[in-house]
Amino acid sequence: MAADRVSVAVVGAGPGGYAAAFRAADLGADVTLIDPEENPGGVCLYRGCIPSKALLHVAEVIGETRRIRHAGVTFRDPEIDLDRLREWKNEVVGKLTGGLGQLTRQRGVRFVRGRAKLLDAVTLEVDAGGTPERHGFDHVILATGSRPVRLPGFPDDDRVFDSTTALELADVPERLLVVGGGYIGLELGSVYASLGSDVTVVEMTDGLLPGVDRDLVRPLEKKLAEEFEAVHLNTRAAEVKKTRDGLRVTLDGPDVSDPSRAFDRVLVAVGRRPCSEDLGLDEAGVRADERGFVVVDERRRTSAPSVWAIGDLTGQPMLAHKASHEGRVAAEAIAGHNAAFDPAAIPAVVFTDPEIAWCGLTETEAKQRGIEVQVTRFPWGASGRALTLDRGDGVTKLVVEPRTERILGVGICGPGAGEMIAEGVLAVEMAAVAEDLERTIHAHPTLSETIMEAAEAVRGQATHVYRRKRG
Repeated sequence: MAADRVSVAVVGAGPGGYAAAFRAADLGADVTLIDPEENPGGVCLYRGCIPSKALLHVAEVIGETRRIRHAGVTFRDPEIDLDRLREWKNEVVGKLTGGLGQLTRQRGVRFVRGRAKLLDAVTLEVDAGGTPERHGFDHVILATGSRPVRLPGFPDDDRVFDSTTALELADVPERLLVVGGGYIGLELGSVYASLGSDVTVVEMTDGLLPGVDRDLVRPLEKKLAEEFEAVHLNTRAAEVKKTRDGLRVTLDGPDVSDPSRAFDRVLVAVGRRPCSEDLGLDEAGVRADERGFVVVDERRRTSAPSVWAIGDLTGQPMLAHKASHEGRVAAEAIAGHNAAFDPAAIPAVVFTDPEIAWCGLTETEAKQRGIEVQVTRFPWGASGRALTLDRGDGVTKLVVEPRTERILGVGICGPGAGEMIAEGVLAVEMAAVAEDLERTIHAHPTLSETIMEAAEAVRGQATHVYRRKRG
């Protein structure tokens, strides 16, 4: 028999789980939220988005002090107090997770600390290290997230770490190898490079940030080529051996002159996989695909009517803000609202320096799918604000439907791109046309003006870029 029964149980208290629990409580449901941590927050707050962005802020500040030298301002090289930096990062995490704990109590959500497993479609068991407790529910929302992928053949050694252990900031290795040129590898590689590590990146494909439009990646590639020790494309770490002086790695790639190299640490950042094992999916009649992602409909309902799933557990894109939106949709659907997860655009941001952000249809996707589009770009070298920041290497681009000039996608590379992309998301969601952005007055001088001028360029009328009329 279940110890108690609630209308909604939520398993996993990350950005998707706590958003779902809070929305369900706001709608009048009796809610239990279950997670192993002391407070809500999940991977994002404890071991992902927040601690990494705190460290990336430090990296950006260090970079700014070095970049300003040519303007006549020189700072001494920074002195890194690693213990204090680690404490500050943990303080940021503590403030946010503690605040979520307070919000949980204010909303009357019961928080149970432990790991949950479905026993059937209406009962789950929570293991908190003692005698397992059973809880009944009318509906359960699964929000267990994802974890880093581990590569076979790599030794079980504390010098081989993933994104979680890298954020613990145990030390600053002299020589760091990053396996994987995606956003996690480049963000963490940038952090360690700013703190003093010689960083080498290997990526199996022919470009960093696979899948992202090349014109957006190009300014970042140029900057990282100066900041990193080396970047090897079409290259893999074929073998890793433990030695007294570190980890000896054999690199297999076309431009690797010395294939056997020693590194103090190796960061494996080749993706994430859903936390769907040992969750009791089969017992509850919940279907998952061959990769372990739970299959859901547009309301986030699984093959079991009482079981719902959101976030990384349900597939790409694995983004915290996507999970939060899904969580609210699931809670509203359970409450009987006409809710569905059907976004026209989900923003993606790479928090390197420069940042890269995009939403909607990309130029790469349009080519792959055979969709005719018009692409306009506004170079930041023509932006007054960008030049005052010494960041004229950025670019803002629009992907539009040629006949109607409807905005289908937006891409930005440059500082603050992650903040600016919200305007692009709104434009895509509202089915705005280029003229809508063109005639929206943007403050001057700001980087957001580059969106307006990219819209002006659709008709060849950008104020600060001249293009000769054809014909």
